Amino acid sequence: MDRLKKVGEVRRFSSSQVKASRIGIGFEKLDRGVFDPEKAYDPVAELGVKWVRIQSGWARTEKAKGVYDFAWLDSIVDNLCRRGLQPWICLCYGNGLYDADAARVFGAVGCPPIKNEEQKKAWHSYVAALTARYRGKVRWYEVWNEPDGRWCWKHGPSGTEYGEFVKATAAAVRKGDPSAKVIGGSQCIRDLKWLNEVFSTGAASVMDAYTYHSYDPDETEGFKIIPALRALCHAYNPKLQIIQGETGAQSRNDGCGAMAKAAWTPLRQAKFLVRHTISDLLEGVMFSSYFSSMDMMEALNGTVGNKASYMDFGYFGVLSAEFDENGVATGGYAPKLSYRSLQSIASVFREEFTVSELPIRFWSEESKRILRRDESGRELLCGGFRKPNGSAAFTWWKPVELLTTSFESTVSLQTAALPGEIRLIDLLEGVLYALPEEMIEDDGKGFRRLANIPVRDYPLLLAFGEFA
Repeated sequence: MDRLKKVGEVRRFSSSQVKASRIGIGFEKLDRGVFDPEKAYDPVAELGVKWVRIQSGWARTEKAKGVYDFAWLDSIVDNLCRRGLQPWICLCYGNGLYDADAARVFGAVGCPPIKNEEQKKAWHSYVAALTARYRGKVRWYEVWNEPDGRWCWKHGPSGTEYGEFVKATAAAVRKGDPSAKVIGGSQCIRDLKWLNEVFSTGAASVMDAYTYHSYDPDETEGFKIIPALRALCHAYNPKLQIIQGETGAQSRNDGCGAMAKAAWTPLRQAKFLVRHTISDLLEGVMFSSYFSSMDMMEALNGTVGNKASYMDFGYFGVLSAEFDENGVATGGYAPKLSYRSLQSIASVFREEFTVSELPIRFWSEESKRILRRDESGRELLCGGFRKPNGSAAFTWWKPVELLTTSFESTVSLQTAALPGEIRLIDLLEGVLYALPEEMIEDDGKGFRRLANIPVRDYPLLLAFGEFA
């Protein structure tokens, strides 16, 4: 970026200043008490995101049959709402009061209450009580977490079982709050066979949205898989919204959980976040949720009484943490580079926008910067956006292998009928640049040629007018 002129930074907006957004973040695992939310509320609100995913924690709430203590969850919901954030609740997990298997699993993770009528009735009562309690504060409820994975459906995943569970849970959700919205899926493996089994039960008819998870360093896979998932959803229910409910990367190579032991660094984590989030927006999701706000224990396969079984730390957070002797995240919860990246995306893409084709084309020229011609554009990912104020933005990047390769080069662009001042935005670091005069040819009739501007291995954004 050294040939460009830095003219400022992407403005920071708190969540209370944002009316609508398609950007969210995870605030999960407080059902297992893995971090101190009091230290995280303000940093999360200062990201400027809107959607915050939390988990309901049946086992933490109902410790005596029929007696619910929602105080811990009340505090979370109220603190988020007070800061202008919109919590959405993943309804989970099991409860050892009704299931001997769940009693042995730390947090009762992966033990769905479907074995007998007592479990089913207890779950129905709990869900109805919860949604009634948060009516007017929480509108969207997700049925379970990653039920297509054995870690979260421990007796063995079954699309048919989950589909029936969605229908039963949806009835309970709407008994407590008839206006509530039901999310199904929370699918991590993204297998069409499993999802078709779910929908074959009739579950799609009671769902308002479908969520998928994406833990893959290659964001280009999403452009192949998501259209197929969307088409299957709409074959059963054309009104289903599509939500990216979890995606994230670690900032260290010694973590546990998804993509563990790979060559992750804070920089690669931030690049992953920008590449995947912008890809989600180009795919037109209802919103995209990054996992997660905090470094924290994974705690998906722990055993009660065996602390070593859940001292498995994941470093997915945009906030870093240390860990005490019980595995609880401690320390100052310091922002990583990924924090600024997410904050920048949330700021630029706040309020309403649409994915849009723009009158822009790649136009390869000789580039002194690289002593050859520009990138042709054939190997780049790109897309456009428009806002109601008439502004527009264009993004592009080269999706090289994230864990082994970094990349920088140049491209040249032809643009037409895109009025307004041009700014190049580095979403990774949240910096605004002006293009020097020698890089812009303007014919005065609405055509502009931009010569030898940067291309990186993560999305840059060219803004026309007041997009940011």
